[in-house]
Amino acid sequence: MERTGPTVRFSGLLATCTAAVLAAGALVATAPAASAADVDVARNGGFEAGLDGWSCTAGSGAAVSTPVHGGTAALKGTPAGNDNAKCSQAVTVKPNSRYTLSAWVQGSPVYLGATGTGTTDVSTWTQSTGAWKQLTTSFTTGPSTTSVSVYTHGWYGTPAHYVDDLTLVGPGGDPVVVPAVPAGLRTTAVTASSVALSWNAVSGATGYDVYRGGTKVATATGPSATVTGLAASTAYSFQVTATNEAGESAKSAALTATTTAGGGGGDTELPARALVGYLHSSFANGSGYTRMADVPASWDVINLAFGEPTSVTSGDIRFSLCPVAECPNVESEAEFKAAIKAKQAAGKKVLISIGGQNGQVQLASTAARDAFVTSVSKIIDTYGLDGLDIDFEGHSLSLNTGDTDFRSPTSPVIVNLISAVKTLKAKYGSGFVLTMAPETFFVQLGYQFYGSGPWGGQDPRAGAYLPVIHALRDDLTLLHVQDYNSGPIMGLDNQYHSMGGADFHIAMTDMLLAGFPVAGNTSRVFPGLRPDQVAIGLPASTQAGNGHTSPAEVNKALNCLIKKTDCGSYQTHGTWTDLRGLMTWSINWDRFNNWEFSRNFTTYFGR
Repeated sequence: MERTGPTVRFSGLLATCTAAVLAAGALVATAPAASAADVDVARNGGFEAGLDGWSCTAGSGAAVSTPVHGGTAALKGTPAGNDNAKCSQAVTVKPNSRYTLSAWVQGSPVYLGATGTGTTDVSTWTQSTGAWKQLTTSFTTGPSTTSVSVYTHGWYGTPAHYVDDLTLVGPGGDPVVVPAVPAGLRTTAVTASSVALSWNAVSGATGYDVYRGGTKVATATGPSATVTGLAASTAYSFQVTATNEAGESAKSAALTATTTAGGGGGDTELPARALVGYLHSSFANGSGYTRMADVPASWDVINLAFGEPTSVTSGDIRFSLCPVAECPNVESEAEFKAAIKAKQAAGKKVLISIGGQNGQVQLASTAARDAFVTSVSKIIDTYGLDGLDIDFEGHSLSLNTGDTDFRSPTSPVIVNLISAVKTLKAKYGSGFVLTMAPETFFVQLGYQFYGSGPWGGQDPRAGAYLPVIHALRDDLTLLHVQDYNSGPIMGLDNQYHSMGGADFHIAMTDMLLAGFPVAGNTSRVFPGLRPDQVAIGLPASTQAGNGHTSPAEVNKALNCLIKKTDCGSYQTHGTWTDLRGLMTWSINWDRFNNWEFSRNFTTYFGR
């Protein structure tokens, strides 16, 4: 959340990834010629049939009639923002066989490669700003490999590139058959509301279906999934099947898993559909000051923005009302406290929100941790608040080099924050409301990148909220990720999604509810949250932040997530009927915008 203009954070990761990809390309040797008996097993490599057989990220690919290398068409890839215009195709191959991948390209730079080879994945690249140039590389498939993915892409922020006459020459693949039954079904994590499962990968499978009590409840592209929305202290039976284009295997042997007892997080008496908003209480901006007593009854959770530290590392949080010189219509402290009590008497929750764009908080020491607990407690007690909202942004949270597992973090700023919040929860009991408002960079980006990465060099903040959310999931009342001020983020469909429309909110919210492997590691799956723990975070107006979404698009997102209608191209991994509601920055900006955001919420849910 910001007091002023929006910011977008992605540059550190991109620079690192550029270096990594260039290094990978330098390792690829020129491929030997294929044998006379080999055939081209790629489909529509000349793009004469448009994009048939190809999948391109975020609408970045198109078949064009000029320029072409051969035939009447070629692929045009147009990178945009954090999308490198990747186009890929799954190709059936034979195990233990040699294949040569080749394509004619034009652009600067253009990449060609293959993944899923079962041995060493390969890639090569070139800078070809003028005439067509041929890229070639080769690989040998593994002993159980029956399908590989071939791809081509450009690079971030570069002009459009062209690809034509792509071939993958080698032994023709065997006919696809229904995959074998998955074995080794086991649990990897169990909470009060979710069960994370994994199983042995099946050769030839392109996907998996998970069943609970005989009913399909989840799908996965790899050998792991998390089933959410479960009741505490309850036994469930799970099975899994393997799928490909030939069909679905029989179900695996059943596995029984029992969820843990509830951790006391619950919903702390929130309505089934909750509207959450931030109230600019300590400062003014272009939206104007709104008194607590003037907040409409439609708001169920009111987050006071902001409690801020005396210094970045002190942990000493302070909160005071906006000065009269800045906010001429500010109420007195006595009036403010009385208005809070009136809201609570009407069933509303009022929280102190810590952080924001300007309030960097790094609990790097135990002294800072203890100061945080003491000072936040004082604010809660002084104003009689219901709990705490964590809105750490900027450089508040980051992962030290070597801290690679979100399930057991070691970075002091992470460990101390978790400890501090648990202490506050223990002090105030089960009625303590805990919410969080991270940016997508700190949560959903963790699907691709986590911390500085296994080789170092990535932005250490990537995915840094995940260990906090995971450690506190049974204490967490609401997570409302900021679906704004964000670059494009890859969803569970492995496509990039951009803010501003229903698609972004559908994909980002589905990730939180379905769970996902962190940094692509299927042995480290972030379990999905309960739907009643999740709200969608949006700006209330175009002035409030980048990524404003019109009411019509907000309603489409709700329809898809709750009813599985209006989903567009993204297919959710469940029907999330208990989705809690919406959050916005901010109540002040909504008032400035004639209450458009809250009126739409009230109309949609019939309140």
